[in-house]
Amino acid sequence: MKHRVTIYLLIGLLVVMLAASCSKAPVEPQAESFLMLGTVCKITIYDNPNEEAFTAAFSRLREIEQKMSLHIETSELSEINRNAGIKPVKVSADTYAVIKKALEIAKLSNGAFDPTIGPLVEAWDIGGDNPRRPSDEELANLLPLIGYDRVITDDANQSVMLKDKGMILDLGGIAKGYAADQAAAVLKEHHVQKAIVNLGGNVLTLGRKPDGTLWRIGVQDPDLERGDYAIIVQLDDTSLVTSGPYERFFVLDGITYHHILDTKTGYPVQSDLTSASIITKSSFLADALSTSVYALGYEKGMEMIDKLEGVEAIFFTKDKKILLSNGVKQGKVPYTISNEEYSLAQ
Repeated sequence: MKHRVTIYLLIGLLVVMLAASCSKAPVEPQAESFLMLGTVCKITIYDNPNEEAFTAAFSRLREIEQKMSLHIETSELSEINRNAGIKPVKVSADTYAVIKKALEIAKLSNGAFDPTIGPLVEAWDIGGDNPRRPSDEELANLLPLIGYDRVITDDANQSVMLKDKGMILDLGGIAKGYAADQAAAVLKEHHVQKAIVNLGGNVLTLGRKPDGTLWRIGVQDPDLERGDYAIIVQLDDTSLVTSGPYERFFVLDGITYHHILDTKTGYPVQSDLTSASIITKSSFLADALSTSVYALGYEKGMEMIDKLEGVEAIFFTKDKKILLSNGVKQGKVPYTISNEEYSLAQ
């Protein structure tokens, strides 16, 4: 009997040892980052880090930059702009898809978001090497060049044409969102299911954290240094994109001029909002919407959000109030206010 008990104990110990040897040790997350798309692009893989996945994802980001950058002379976007008022330009499926979505959001926002804002962007050069305040006369001369309804697209030929000379397409308000979605798709092709793609504040989460819990993603406090958050949201396979005047600006004669330009006046948007964040599955959509709702303001911006399925929003105001879309209020997006100076608007 004693020997039988000993055998049972040995068998039990062997089973425990085999189970322990078969269980996988926690995978250390790995991150890589590169400067492209005008920002620091960082990818962190949590479940299956491999160099092939990183290489393929960053190659895809670089490919999109080469096609859609306003600052690369050989890009498809530059080719469209050079031929403004002259002829249509056949482009890749990537560039065509982004332009079509940009025009769709422009129409939805009644021009608050407008990809033909390029002449104003170049005139101000906020975030560039030579930011300046254009004269009232210069801006008045540029405003007639702004008009998304004068972008001619041809689905059959996959071509794009700007109707008038001097028009300039700028996809800076939407291309990063498209790039984030594309990077995520590449990671999934390489069997990555848990990761974070962060393209300069355009954050996209894949799956959940390795322990099964939701990702905790912070929304930047516009008045503090990067990394100081006012609210933490919990996301599951979702994108968070934030726009605000704190991102790029310059100060001249004591006046601050930021990069979100009013397509009707030519000047930086005047708003009581300090940031607008969009939460939805598509980073592509979230990127364009975040700029749109900031430019529209809370009431008109929320009207637009309410028309869209699966889209939520968080706004910060100058008096440190937090405004939430209905879905966030109802608990669809769990959150925690992490800065006691902020409170929910009543």
